Order: sequence, then C-alpha cells, then structure tokens
Amino acid sequence: MLGYLLKRILHGIPVILVVATLTFLIMRVVPGGPFDRDKKLPPEIVANIEEKYHLDRPVLEQYLLYLGQAVQGDLGPSYKYVGRNVSDILAETFPVSLTLGLCAVLVTLGLGIPAGVISAARRDTGIDRACIFLATLGISLPSFVMGTLLILLFSHKWHLLPPALWEGPKYVLMPAFALGAGFAGYIARLLRSNLLEVLSADYIRTARAKGLKERTVVLKHAFINAVSPVISVMGPLTAGLVVGSFVIEYIFSIPGMGNYFITAVTNRDYPLIMGVTLVYAVLIVFANIAVDLLYMMIDPRVRLNETSGRRGG
Repeated sequence: MLGYLLKRILHGIPVILVVATLTFLIMRVVPGGPFDRDKKLPPEIVANIEEKYHLDRPVLEQYLLYLGQAVQGDLGPSYKYVGRNVSDILAETFPVSLTLGLCAVLVTLGLGIPAGVISAARRDTGIDRACIFLATLGISLPSFVMGTLLILLFSHKWHLLPPALWEGPKYVLMPAFALGAGFAGYIARLLRSNLLEVLSADYIRTARAKGLKERTVVLKHAFINAVSPVISVMGPLTAGLVVGSFVIEYIFSIPGMGNYFITAVTNRDYPLIMGVTLVYAVLIVFANIAVDLLYMMIDPRVRLNETSGRRGG
C-alpha cells in the first residue's frame, strides 16, 4: 500500500508541473499586463515596478525563478495586495474554503446517496419521479441562482438564517447547501442508474429467491457494487467543491479564496492566480489518490490486480 501511494504521488508531480507551466504561459501570452489598469505611470516607475517583480526578464527566466521559489513554498508577493505574500493569503483563506467545501460534500452525499437509493428501490413510483425531478432541478439550477433564492427565502422573507458573512455554524448552512445541491442531484442520478443495473443482475435475483428482505438486498448486496462510480467522481468533485466555491463565496461575502481569486483575475495578479491554481491542482491529485486507496480498501479485486501488476512488471 505504501509503495502504491508513493508511486501515485510521483505520477502526480508531472501533472502539477504541467498545470503550473500552462497557467504561467497563458497569463504571459494574453495581451496586457498586471499594471495596465492603473493610471498612466512614467516609464521610469514602470521600469522599477517590472524590475521589482522580475517582469523585465525573459519569460523562461521568470518561469524558472518562480518554479524554484514555489518548490521552497514561496509563491511570491501579490501585485495588488501590496506587502502581502501569496502564501500568507492562501494560509488565511484556504481553511475557510476548505470548511465550506467539506460541508458542501456532506450535503452532496447526505442528499444524493439516499435519494439515489430510494429512487432505485421505488422504481416507477411517485417517490421515484419526485426524486428524479428534484435531482434534475438541482443539476439545472446554477449554484449562484440557488444561493440567491436561499437568501431571498430564508433571510429576507422568513428571517431564519443570516444572509452573509462567516461568523458561526449557522452561516455555513445556506452556502453549503447552495454549493452542494447541484452535485447531490448528479450523485443521485448516477447512483440510481447503477443501482438499477445491479438490481437486474442474476445474483440479486438469487438473493431475492432465498427470501431475503428487499431492504437487505438493496443495501447489503446491490449498493456495495453500485457505489463504485460514485466513489470515482468524489475525488475531483471534492476538490472542485473546496476550490470551486468562488461565486458562492462572493455572493455570501465569505472570506475564502474566492474573493481573492476573482480580484486576482480581474487585476491580472499573476502570483495569486498561480497560487490558487496550484492549490486546486494539488487537491485534484491527492483527491484522486485518496479515491484509489479507498477502492483498494473496499474492493479486494483492485488490490489483487495491483499486486499482479507489480509481479508481472
């Protein structure tokens, strides 16, 4: 297991490197610069600013310099938040985005898995149609529309929850639901389709013929074999929920990475854009590794194939 983990980590390093390289090059290729939006500055001041941030050097030299600093954990100074290092900004805002993302994951799994199981177990009934409708509605509504609707109802109309900020557990409820509801609909539809396929298998008919209760058949025999595709998507989905909450953070005035990233893109703050992108890439890599390890724990056939592959090599 340890050898497999180290192997996957080594495979993930080139992925992170490619993401960093492409992001760096795209920012340099796109016309304009980080200080073009400011008022017209004398050429001498522009030259001094570019020298300070090494923008006067060739692109390849800038890239190698940035890469060397990033390996040491230094993501450079922000161009727009003067006096602040990108590493410090991410250290301050990432825990907020992580908390929101993990709460959204709980919403996704807490709503999506029961809905998928109930829908498949009650196929072609009113409950099934209601679950499908709600899942489709969750997928169709963008998170910012869901967030706006929640604020309108629960804050302005019913006065049950605070509309914004991040000052306690009750402030998490609406943004987490707005962020996770759409993914919950996707998980429900995915699990339902896989459960229906598994429930038509021969061994399920054999289990029913033995007189097992339908609940036991669905939860003990069918669910374990139908949940694998859900586990597969949970890796990138979790990373996406943690880092991809930019719009929700902006709507609910949450002090996470989202507000900084939106400002960074608008102002062409290269180091901050690179920092957030690298965080996202690292999360994707480690989330996929976690999914593979979870596969190996719940399915002995995966461990057997991995062992056979090593012996064959």
